[in-house]
Amino acid sequence: MSDHAAGEIRLIIDSPAFQTACATLRAEHERTVRDIITLTQIEAPSFQEANRAAAWREMAVAHGLQDVETDPEGNVTGLRRGIGNGKLICVAAHLDTVFPPGTDLTVRREGTRLLAPGIGDDTRSLAVLLAWLRAMDAAAIRTRADILFVADVGEEGPGDLRGMRYLFQKGRYKDRISTFITVDSPNMQRIVTGGVGSKRYRVTFKGPGGHSYGAFGLVNPMYAMADAIARLGQVQVPARPKTTFSASVTGGGTSINSIPNSVWTEFDLRSESPEELSRLEQRFLDIVAESVAAENAARSTRTGAVAADIAKIGERPAGHTDEAHELPRLAQAALAAHGFQTSFEASSTDANIPMSLGIAAIKIGSGGSGERGHSLEEWIDVEPDASSRGMCAGLATLLAVAGMAE
Repeated sequence: MSDHAAGEIRLIIDSPAFQTACATLRAEHERTVRDIITLTQIEAPSFQEANRAAAWREMAVAHGLQDVETDPEGNVTGLRRGIGNGKLICVAAHLDTVFPPGTDLTVRREGTRLLAPGIGDDTRSLAVLLAWLRAMDAAAIRTRADILFVADVGEEGPGDLRGMRYLFQKGRYKDRISTFITVDSPNMQRIVTGGVGSKRYRVTFKGPGGHSYGAFGLVNPMYAMADAIARLGQVQVPARPKTTFSASVTGGGTSINSIPNSVWTEFDLRSESPEELSRLEQRFLDIVAESVAAENAARSTRTGAVAADIAKIGERPAGHTDEAHELPRLAQAALAAHGFQTSFEASSTDANIPMSLGIAAIKIGSGGSGERGHSLEEWIDVEPDASSRGMCAGLATLLAVAGMAE
């Protein structure tokens, strides 16, 4: 952390305006909790975020956000204007969750804990964005830069960052955003500066099929698939930059007494490094070809050979924001000033997209604590002091980046 960044943060948090903003966050804490509960109980699986988006949009308009609109991809965007015609800062939280329609989203309250699927990832952050708006308005805080608030779609797995892709590649503000902050999960100790890239494939192995006894000796696509999985499991990947792979979901076949004519597996390949990810991807594709060839050589192809249909079902670009850049330095200083010990880490978040485009981007937490994300027992703690301290630290980060006007 640089002395310059620490000095900038100290000027902000010692200012009467910031003190008023934080007092507002504390005084209106229960209102923020109510917003969390309201939004959590609205279903928002990836590709089905419209109802939650509409609710957040209505809240944002009520809180005074300007130029609020829903773009063609489903993102809700709105501006809090600064005093100049300079850069545009974007702060976002994602609308979607990993839970399918019909999941019980009723929020249970146990003391200061709130329990419900998706409550921390990332519904709490949506409510925190609204709380920051109210706090800045109550304190009459002006920033030099415009701030674009975004509730975005498609962050989770199958969504493949589609909301961010649209925002940065086709959206109204695509050529203006200079700096990006995503608020995702409660954890305040992790500042994400590395975007873990991924390639996801569904490979369908096909063959002629037949009776398991009567056609014994014919090629079997199941063996080719199993061989490919086993070969992938032997691949050596670097620990740094962290690079991983997984054979994750599988299915196919018709009956226990049949050689299958079609089986499939979904594969997940990841790396912090674009180069390592590309290298792993090529090795994976070679393995599939090798396993198909090996099965066709091992057994009879008199009624047809084994083949593989390879479909890419997801791709997230890798990227990185230099830890020496002003953005992570200011975030680290803001969090340290509020008592948080932080580390720079890599993850797969909405920040991947701007990072891959060379735009400074990070992920920070929404405050408080929580665990069991992506599970039915997901929870967050909304104890007022700890929760408000985290929200104040995040707001200090945003104001430092946007520039508080005198």
